[in-house]
Amino acid sequence: MGLSMAKKIQKGKLAVVCGGCILAVLFVVGLVWVGRGTDPQGSEGTPSSVQATLDPADAVVETAPPENMELAEDKIASFLQGPKSWKERRVWSGKWGKTIYDGSSFGAFGCGLCCMSNIYCSLTPYRCSPVDMYRYAKKTTEYGGGGAIDWGYMAQTLESLGLSCEVGNKPETYARFQDIVQQSRACLVVVSSDDSTCYWKNTPGHYVVLFLYNPETDKVFLTDSGDPDHNRHWVSLKKIYKSLKMANHRQYMTISSYEEQNDQWRHTQIGGVCVLPESWKNEK
Repeated sequence: MGLSMAKKIQKGKLAVVCGGCILAVLFVVGLVWVGRGTDPQGSEGTPSSVQATLDPADAVVETAPPENMELAEDKIASFLQGPKSWKERRVWSGKWGKTIYDGSSFGAFGCGLCCMSNIYCSLTPYRCSPVDMYRYAKKTTEYGGGGAIDWGYMAQTLESLGLSCEVGNKPETYARFQDIVQQSRACLVVVSSDDSTCYWKNTPGHYVVLFLYNPETDKVFLTDSGDPDHNRHWVSLKKIYKSLKMANHRQYMTISSYEEQNDQWRHTQIGGVCVLPESWKNEK
């Protein structure tokens, strides 16, 4: 056998060895890759032994709480505040719309109380009307009534109901606002046509609630007590972001969770004369 032939055989053996090494590496990498996409513990979310060894930077982060998936449109309350809605006997309207409380018309100042009632009825097993919430807020906080309720009193009231709240200012970027809304079970915001007329007109300041953010459509399910034509509509989140009232010292409040043991009220009835959907009439 010549020297050149021996070298060729040697090179051939080396190629086989290297090829085998490469296949072994690819096989190991394949196992790790498959491990990244599986969770042997099922819905409990406990990481597998393979996942636990991954760099934290590779982990997939859940950006929406699972509670959002459990909430459906027909389980969301959307009270209306004004006299016109009550005169037309719109669903979710009430006699409170034409009633005077502490010297002022509820229809003129009740948007924040409607929002709080919507949140309480939608995210807990309990029920209340905006007027029930009005009386409870006055009893629980130093809110004097007869006018719009401020962020501090809203947060204090909702926290006494077992709801976790966080108040904040309009984020500098829209992407950050998307994250905030997506991670909340409900988001109470203040809007104004002074900042944008892309959705609200002739609205110097108004509280509304956002539910069920859909990242695929970038829309939210809106409850708007002041406008029946806006109420219970899917709306572009970007329009909400543009309309946030910058003259207010806060622009939003997120509701992240509910703990029944911390609920000091547990109110079971929707008080007052009102028009409810059929599916809500016999519920507690």
